[in-house]
Amino acid sequence: MKILITGSAGFIGYHLTKKLCQQGIEVIAIDSINNYYDEDLKYSRLAELGIYIDKLDSEHIRSSKYNDLIFKKIDLVDSDKIKKLFSENNFDIVCNLAAQAGVRYSITNPQTYIESNIKGFLNILEASKDSNINHLIYASSSSVYGLNKNYPYSVKNLSDSPASLYAASKKSNELMAHSYSHLYGLNTTGLRFFTVYGPWGRPDMAYFLFTKAAYENSEIKVFNNGDLYRDFTYIDDIVDGIEAIIKKSFIKKNNLDDASSNSHRIYNIGNNSPVSLMEFINKIESITGKEIKKVMKPMQMGDIYKTFADIDTLTEDYGFKPKTNLDDGLKIFNEWYKTYYKV
Repeated sequence: MKILITGSAGFIGYHLTKKLCQQGIEVIAIDSINNYYDEDLKYSRLAELGIYIDKLDSEHIRSSKYNDLIFKKIDLVDSDKIKKLFSENNFDIVCNLAAQAGVRYSITNPQTYIESNIKGFLNILEASKDSNINHLIYASSSSVYGLNKNYPYSVKNLSDSPASLYAASKKSNELMAHSYSHLYGLNTTGLRFFTVYGPWGRPDMAYFLFTKAAYENSEIKVFNNGDLYRDFTYIDDIVDGIEAIIKKSFIKKNNLDDASSNSHRIYNIGNNSPVSLMEFINKIESITGKEIKKVMKPMQMGDIYKTFADIDTLTEDYGFKPKTNLDDGLKIFNEWYKTYYKV
């Protein structure tokens, strides 16, 4: 099995790459290593994979830790490099986890989302179609549910009222993938991630910002006066879900009656257990042993009130069951944070 993972220096991409490489699966990993957040954290993730990059010269690099891992610095928007990458490799499966993330950032930097999330994804679709890829698995987001208030969110719910351009770009990915599945028989699966957290996570996410504030004795902004709910999902559970899809798809690729062989599928992948923002902050205060200074703020533009994943279809088709409760997950993250930042 040979797999392409895009966004491999990112949070989810790093963890998935590591998990598959530990099992001896051949992986080509790519990332543009943009500066949306701390580039040093991205280089540190790659170093954990045995990829050591001179920041000024990052060509084709083979891992010093995993024999079957090769990294290439490629931006999805570069269609010529993407075409060349696919033509030189016979990928069985593509996991597209590269994207411009961030709901609030999309308010002030809309063009970035069109370039990366629309044009970049189109390049992946085109290359996958032309190369007869067995299965394209791609990252969507719980944000596609937007202003929908039917809880828990089901893939059967409408998702046509995005509250941000980021959400709109992810919904566009789903529609684009559907059209390629319909037109060309490309097997695609979109995963709507629900607030992923854990070690090596994204510094722009609330759990990261709140933990940082606790140790630095700085203040945090608490939006909608704390009246928000999120379905926090631990990174290992996310990776286990993706891995299950990859393996079932590969093993059953010739069985057209199998769920993994349907041309286009969408799944929620979450913890199925929303927690209030204030309870979440209290947990971080308890774990760090620090009281966090809070500045209450109104609802932010682009935010949604609550996320809550109905994961029944993913459980039925792939046996997905989240294993990590929020307290345990935050404790593991806290220990990683203290080690990495030498707190």
